[in-house]
Amino acid sequence: MRNLGCGCPGSMARVIERQETTETNTVKAPSELRQWPVQLHLVPPTATYFKDAELLVCADCVAFAMGNMHADLLKGKALAIACPKLDDTTPYVEKLSQIIQTNNTPRVTVAIMEVPCCRGLSMLVAEAIKQSGRDVPVDTIVIGVDGNRRN
Repeated sequence: MRNLGCGCPGSMARVIERQETTETNTVKAPSELRQWPVQLHLVPPTATYFKDAELLVCADCVAFAMGNMHADLLKGKALAIACPKLDDTTPYVEKLSQIIQTNNTPRVTVAIMEVPCCRGLSMLVAEAIKQSGRDVPVDTIVIGVDGNRRN
């Protein structure tokens, strides 16, 4: 068993103070998910949902921190989620490179948390694009632990 209490600022326990609302709005936000599976280890690089699709490479925690993640980040994109700290990321660069190279990916959005260990996901994507041999634009979005966008 790994000791995850390694002093990483991203592992620090925090309480996020929120003001309680009494709003009774019961409208549910629709899911924008267009595929299954979503975990980068599990997605097949040749899946039809990647063909000509913008790609969102998203840190696992983003969806839980950001209340409106589906509407703000996921809508209209194919998704691959990963955790650069806890996952075995060894195959990630090659798999992302295959996805980008074989599916005419027009753009990649990387959504990460503000914690330092999450930056590894951006580096993996940059290396994958380099290995793909394609010039694909990348947008990096940083989300705070409070769910707010930092950039």
